[in-house]
Amino acid sequence: MSDRPAGARPSRARTHEVGVQYAIVPVPRLSLETVARRSGVHPELIRRFVALGLVDADRDASGRLVFAPAAPAALARVQRLRTGLCLNYASVGLVLDLLDRISLLEAALRRAGVRSDLPPWT
Repeated sequence: MSDRPAGARPSRARTHEVGVQYAIVPVPRLSLETVARRSGVHPELIRRFVALGLVDADRDASGRLVFAPAAPAALARVQRLRTGLCLNYASVGLVLDLLDRISLLEAALRRAGVRSDLPPWT
């Protein structure tokens, strides 16, 4: 007997498996309260940022949000984009994605030995 509700479609089979990674040493995680205190952002606003996908978070065994040590810096980045560029939160998400993509492309250029600081050809 299946755990699915009546009428629910079965999930698609995955075409590839994702390997499990184990940390050699425990990775420190920050609680919601700690992140709020360190960043100066209200916990409810942090929950909204997590729901919007602007800040990454996991859940611990009891279901509480836990964050990576870099979360306060990520929150500061969101706040700077929001206030400095007068963007709404949907736009902030797009800008964050684009900035991350630019960082990846610049890193690939550096690995390839190409300088990205050359003047444009136009």
